[in-house]
Amino acid sequence: MLRLGRVLRTAAVQQQFRLLSGTQTPLGGGDALPKHCDILIIGGGGMGASSAYWLKKRAEQKKLSVLVVERDAGYTTASTVLSVGGVRQQFSLAENINMSLFGYDFISDCRSHLGDVELNFQPHGYLILASANGAEILSRNSKLQNELGACNELLGPAALSSRFPWLSTHGIELGCYGLNKEGWFDPWALLMGFKKQARAYGAQFANGEVTGFEYDAAGQLSAAVVSSADGSKHTVKFDNCVLAAGAHSGQVARLANIGTGKELLSVPLPVEPRKRYVYVFNTQGRNCPGLATPLTVDPDGTYFRRDGLGGNFLGGRSPADHEEPSCDTLDVDHGYFESDVWPTLASRVPAFESVKVQSSWAGYYDHNCFDANGIIGRHPHYRNLFIAAGFSGHGIQQTPAVGRAIAELILDGKYTTLDLSRLGFERLVAQERMLEVNIV
Repeated sequence: MLRLGRVLRTAAVQQQFRLLSGTQTPLGGGDALPKHCDILIIGGGGMGASSAYWLKKRAEQKKLSVLVVERDAGYTTASTVLSVGGVRQQFSLAENINMSLFGYDFISDCRSHLGDVELNFQPHGYLILASANGAEILSRNSKLQNELGACNELLGPAALSSRFPWLSTHGIELGCYGLNKEGWFDPWALLMGFKKQARAYGAQFANGEVTGFEYDAAGQLSAAVVSSADGSKHTVKFDNCVLAAGAHSGQVARLANIGTGKELLSVPLPVEPRKRYVYVFNTQGRNCPGLATPLTVDPDGTYFRRDGLGGNFLGGRSPADHEEPSCDTLDVDHGYFESDVWPTLASRVPAFESVKVQSSWAGYYDHNCFDANGIIGRHPHYRNLFIAAGFSGHGIQQTPAVGRAIAELILDGKYTTLDLSRLGFERLVAQERMLEVNIV
């Protein structure tokens, strides 16, 4: 039986719930907009704040001015803080595995990087399940992951039933269970940690929306037009620009004629918002998954994990392409839980046959329509524009690695730790997709 309780209907309400119930509070108001900066970062979410942190950390002794412009001053619709905060290495691309391995190292040792911040990391792993059709791919992925430094094991139906007695293994051929280096954390705390430390190093964060660009005599970007909340417009000149505007990155790119110009500028940045629902529920069913339950993913993409100590769970599922909801608002479709999410939950975990939805929220993926993977690096036409966008739902765990990579490209002119060249804009020009298999 499915029962619907009182529901938090909007992302704004959910955000207020996070602020009131958590230990983190927003940092103070935005800084004034300067007339010039060395590096302008468009977007103050996880990718932008991490980029600012790494740039200023590495150039702390240099007079490098870094300005971050964020349009959503309260982060009420920001993808970073509305994510479920997962970190895992269960990918099929080496770049994603390596970025998430570094993400885990950074998150687990966050105090040495960000000071007094508590991310509340829950090291309970991921459990990704496969049917007979996906078992070979799951096994192949696990082999690569462990070769690169991940720590997971493959479990057949009997081993799954023994390890997780609450799980129905009907239709399951294989599971991959993260024994270490996987789990979830508080994304709001990570964002505030990046922002606080970047400011301590001297970065500025201003509230405003980039509404246009200016160009130099060679046709390169030279300045951004920024609209403030009071309606005033400001021109901010820069030497380099980082585009990390999350789900709105494609829209900002079009302001620079990316996708509407000629030759290299005819190739768009294929990033757009995709709305995703997260439902919080509890159950009175017997044989309920315990506190150490991993984030469990069914072969159809339905997922769930524990949410706190009060007996709640959260879960959801990405819709099929033809079912994508409108992104005009962040209203939640509660019928989607009943028709698409709950049936899988109830069949996979018998204790979930009787659940009550306690709350819900929606957030945006910064979806890369080309291949659902991050686009990282220098733009091939605008040599002073660097992109960090399109992570399609797995970006939060990669913010430490991507911010570090952007800093390397700007300060060193090349990648010096992880080589992320294959994730550059050039693959869009060449029409060479970097596809994940068994992606969540």
